[in-house]
Amino acid sequence: MDFEQLVDNITPAIYEGLKRAVEIGKWPDGRVLTVEQREHCMAGVIAYDLKVNAESERVGFIDRGSKAEGEVCGDDHSHDEAGQDQVLKWAE
Repeated sequence: MDFEQLVDNITPAIYEGLKRAVEIGKWPDGRVLTVEQREHCMAGVIAYDLKVNAESERVGFIDRGSKAEGEVCGDDHSHDEAGQDQVLKWAE
């Protein structure tokens, strides 16, 4: 069975189980996921999301709202009151 067939056989319950396993790093029985298992679970979650869920319902979706063309989302704190660039200084 190839990856596409595996994704086609994912049910909503399996999807939720895979998502939960990635979130907590454990299987439902308490066994810890290996790095490889976590990667495979994450790939399955992403593939299922792309196939079944609308963009706004996918894992990791960030609603940035709608802005007029040319506007930047979020606050722009890179300038001071006079519009000059602020300099970031690292303290040791």
